[in-house]
Amino acid sequence: MAKIRNSFILLLVIFSVATAKHPAIRRRSRARAFIEFQCQATLYQDLCVRCLSNYIANFTTTQTHEQLAHIALKVSLSRAQSTRAYVTEVAKQLKQTKAKDYRAVEDCLDQINDGVDQLTNCIKEVEKIKENGGSEFPWHASNVETWMSTAQSDASICIDGFSGRAIGGKTKAMIKAKVLNLEQVTSISLALFNRYAARYRPSHATKPKV
Repeated sequence: MAKIRNSFILLLVIFSVATAKHPAIRRRSRARAFIEFQCQATLYQDLCVRCLSNYIANFTTTQTHEQLAHIALKVSLSRAQSTRAYVTEVAKQLKQTKAKDYRAVEDCLDQINDGVDQLTNCIKEVEKIKENGGSEFPWHASNVETWMSTAQSDASICIDGFSGRAIGGKTKAMIKAKVLNLEQVTSISLALFNRYAARYRPSHATKPKV
């Protein structure tokens, strides 16, 4: 037992020394801790950590709420685009076979297309926040929050549209799983952006003209 304990202690020492000598390791560790803490403010904490941890390399030395909100938004848009690609392919196949469930999938695709547009607008609006230096932060932030809420609703409407439909088991399950994941990721993105906006809105508020 003593040998095992000593070996374990030695490994801890080696890891500590290695970490101390590599700033990149320390940065990734801090970024991971920051993500885990901020994800506690979302409804889907585990999913939040899994999604955003893949983008730890995108963080600079100092992690900020702004960085996290921007990354989460880009993750949402990427997920929306991949979901649209899948549902588009399913719709094409159903149309070719003249399946009776084609209309339900087409309606879902319309919602996802709108969601992609809304999230794309959010990305552009965030860029405007950077360009304007925060002088019109409340206005831009409000737009982003509204469009993200709409994108989340789009995903929810798509899922509701499948209620009672007899679409093939695997196809229906796959569409619902992808769209549900999109809805949850967008919810996470909205929660993190709200957290960022609430934190920085007062300091970016436009001063009244005299």
